[in-house]
Amino acid sequence: MTGEPVNVNEFQELARRVLPKMYYDFFAGAAEDEHTLRENVKAYSRIIIRPRILIDVSQIDLSTSILGYNISSPIMIAPTSYHKLAHTQGEIATAKAAAAHKTIMVLSFSSTSSLEEVSSCCDAVRKLSAWLIQRAERSGYKAIVLTVDTPRLGRREADIKNKMIAPQLKNLEGFMSTEIVTDKGSGPEAFANSTFDSSLSWKIILASPVIEAITKFTIDFQDIDWLRSVTKLPILVKGILTHEDATKAVEMGVDGIIVSNHGARQLNYAPATISVLEEVVYAVGGKIPVLFDGGVRRGTDVFKALALGAQAVLVGRPIIFGLAAKGENGVKSVLGMLTDELELTMALAGCSSIKDITRAHVTTERGKLRSLL
Repeated sequence: MTGEPVNVNEFQELARRVLPKMYYDFFAGAAEDEHTLRENVKAYSRIIIRPRILIDVSQIDLSTSILGYNISSPIMIAPTSYHKLAHTQGEIATAKAAAAHKTIMVLSFSSTSSLEEVSSCCDAVRKLSAWLIQRAERSGYKAIVLTVDTPRLGRREADIKNKMIAPQLKNLEGFMSTEIVTDKGSGPEAFANSTFDSSLSWKIILASPVIEAITKFTIDFQDIDWLRSVTKLPILVKGILTHEDATKAVEMGVDGIIVSNHGARQLNYAPATISVLEEVVYAVGGKIPVLFDGGVRRGTDVFKALALGAQAVLVGRPIIFGLAAKGENGVKSVLGMLTDELELTMALAGCSSIKDITRAHVTTERGKLRSLL
């Protein structure tokens, strides 16, 4: 590739050139033979946009609100691990780019910068995928995101082949040892095997690997009021792919759902997230916000997800590739490209604001089949 990137996909090649193979494979790879990774992206091609004409689109408003927080567009940053493997400034550069675009960044508990370092670097609205609740509240974080699809780590074969070395987790320093000694396989896999709780379930417990490793404390999901008793922050559940689990999440009183298959890094042959988004939205019935994560590479992808009922999308790998290629400016470029593409898509589809995007603006394969019956 020559010249500057003109779309988000081209940042991946730039990242491949600058990153050590071990780190590039960690960020780019997924579970087993990576069927779901490919489907996460390909599934968008099976959704067709139905544009409307002769509508005034001289002014396009991309702004929206998530859990009461206004953001400039429905494009957010998904929780991803180990940003300092991509760039020396790590999560701090990513957070600054989020702040510049007036959007939300979800900070992973497995970040290579501490909660306090990230929160002090900017005034962006941020969310947290962690159980370090008191530190999060003191640092100004605005919600808790519970990732519920990792009872065990998916088999990431590139990491195993590379004997991936994971950095120590800043957010766990002082609570537990984060040093993993392994003579085979990957460091992330060894850490997960020593901390993740495979007994996690809707009926029995909702346990975080962090808390489980520190205190052996578990939480009954039917008593989610306990979690609310120790935090006033909204609680979102990330990793929902079925209407059954979406219904349970609503029944348990969570404040939001993130439709996600963990970037295809957990269960291979799990469905592409865009293919199940409408199912989850229908199950929720507008009771709580539904956010979306998986395979977003174009503004048209964002448009399709919004048309199928998502209130916003979260972007993962492209953010990392932008960070690896050009640091904070790379992340800004990725967010800017997606935003510009979404604005153009809205104009060409006849939508002057986010609320104008409706289910009638897209046709899916399932919808085509129903129309033939």
